[in-house]
Amino acid sequence: MSQFFQIHPDNPQARLIKQAAQIVGSGGIVALPTDSCYALVCHLDDKAAVEKLRRVRGIDEKHHLTLLCRDLSEIAQYARVDNKQFRLLKAATPGPYTVILEATREVPRRLSHPSRKTIGLRVPENAIAQALLAELGQPLIGTTLITPDDVLLNDPEEIRELLAKQIDLIIDGGACSMEPTTVIDLSSDEPVLVRQGRGDAAMFGL
Repeated sequence: MSQFFQIHPDNPQARLIKQAAQIVGSGGIVALPTDSCYALVCHLDDKAAVEKLRRVRGIDEKHHLTLLCRDLSEIAQYARVDNKQFRLLKAATPGPYTVILEATREVPRRLSHPSRKTIGLRVPENAIAQALLAELGQPLIGTTLITPDDVLLNDPEEIRELLAKQIDLIIDGGACSMEPTTVIDLSSDEPVLVRQGRGDAAMFGL
């Protein structure tokens, strides 16, 4: 059975964040609030945890996972960012955007898109997510918390009811938005809107 932490959405309790980081570090799958929807996340370098996350979410290796980063400097460790891309990202982060960029060698090969060597990254504007990222000192790998039949989950108690036997921790940080992130492909010369979500694509000139 999963653990269930009620964490304050504005002032996360350090003790619970530390416990959550320990669960991630030991291979756990965590349901985490973000500035868009709830997400399923796990440790970046734990292959078994990533495979388990895909099974819980009902997705195969063709489905892109996203790196949740603490800030722009962390993005730059895992993706190639030129001056133009940096200016766009600086204006739009933190926020409800996922950006697709060319992956660096820091990204495990299994996580980047095999044919294009790109990776999706985001910097969530959520105090709980930010606190956990700070405690870990590295990105989380994750995906939007959607059931295999495409239902967005927003209520922590509903997540508990459905996933308590499949994941290791559910963080109740209150209700999130029911809109996923806006996805922008920045891997070519001009930004391309891949999915319109909660973020305003005008931030990228679209």
